[in-house]
Amino acid sequence: MSQGNTGVTSQVVNAHACPVREVLDRVSGKWSVQILVAAAHGPIRFTELERSIDGISRRMLTLTLRNLERDGLVTRTVHPTVPPKVEYELTPVAEELHETLQRLTNWAERNRVYVAEARAAYDSERETEPV
Repeated sequence: MSQGNTGVTSQVVNAHACPVREVLDRVSGKWSVQILVAAAHGPIRFTELERSIDGISRRMLTLTLRNLERDGLVTRTVHPTVPPKVEYELTPVAEELHETLQRLTNWAERNRVYVAEARAAYDSERETEPV
């Protein structure tokens, strides 16, 4: 159905979707998901996060943690020791998000073979189509 027939304009859709998209972009990012999963078992130090997330740079870890903290998904605690001990922990909202991510991960694991087979079938059908 065209937009003209529904009475829904792109401005209405974008006005509603924009804040939601912004949150989803943040929490579904490659590094955000891995940080949320790594921190799900309790407080974790920066260096532990760095070691547990393959391929993340120190700068990207810092930026992502800062954004997650800003969004209220991670708390940062600095312990007054020498050297300072900094720990990150999920907030209750992030723990709820982690449960959702866990369900999504479980779904992906259960259906990964199906998706791979569907892709192969799709690609096979398209190879025989004229261009």
